[in-house]
Amino acid sequence: MLSLLLKPLSLMSLPAIHRLGALLGRLMFLFMPQSKQLIVENLRQSHLFKDELSLKQAVKSNIEESGKSILETFAIWQKSEQELVGLIKQTQGWNDVEAAVQAGKGVIFLTPHLGCFEIASIYYGSQYPVTVLFRAPKMKWILPLIEKGRTRTDVTLAEANTSGVRKLMQALKKGEAVGILPDQIPSAGEGEWAPFFGKPAYTMTLASKLANKTGAAVIAVFGERLPKGEGFIVHCKRLEDGAIATPALLNKAIEKQIEQQPTQYLWNYPRYKLRRHALNNDTAGQESNSPDISNHDYK
Repeated sequence: MLSLLLKPLSLMSLPAIHRLGALLGRLMFLFMPQSKQLIVENLRQSHLFKDELSLKQAVKSNIEESGKSILETFAIWQKSEQELVGLIKQTQGWNDVEAAVQAGKGVIFLTPHLGCFEIASIYYGSQYPVTVLFRAPKMKWILPLIEKGRTRTDVTLAEANTSGVRKLMQALKKGEAVGILPDQIPSAGEGEWAPFFGKPAYTMTLASKLANKTGAAVIAVFGERLPKGEGFIVHCKRLEDGAIATPALLNKAIEKQIEQQPTQYLWNYPRYKLRRHALNNDTAGQESNSPDISNHDYK
């Protein structure tokens, strides 16, 4: 039923989707003042905008970009693979990706809530296999739509639990790529507190552990949303070995990505809160709920 309701989005052009999304963003935050206040607080905390005028302009732009993100996500889940790949107008740093693939040690893509974070995995999956970590939504009725929408091209999903971590390790062991949202809030026991734009944020340890254990290439990637719905630019940057060795270093890497397009980051994402529920039931009662990769053989 939801697919039928969202089907019209798949027929709309990207410029139309983004115009409608900008309007949706303005309406949403008109009726959601607390969410708007979170954007203001997080943008001010970032110190990326030095005066109140530029901050006010950034808030307005970010509200519109947030609306675009919502509608484009639903549209991307509905559109054909051929059409989606055609929306990529340019890639930057793709030589780093090709070199990492040829090295055969696996690739860890770090894709924060920046720009169009759905498009990067689809584009990579049109050329090589990639396994993407995701957290199942609380609203189970939307899960089939997510699974269908995100597993186009050669993309495989791995749920954020012990079984999903095994999938990531297996993919890396085969020299394949994995994708992680590095700024996703981990559950209690699965992260460490580390500075994020100068304020402590509970930060996942999984990305750092995978990189440290496997020696896979780490590439920061995001899909920049071009103005007027013109498409996307996929930005890729190979990070130096050890660049995300700790959660604090991981946050530094995320900050550098965000600084490229700060108004396209989801500043209304509650980055500084602690998610208290257990990540998966099968670890309940253990000393830590963190997915343990220490016992996974990697040769």
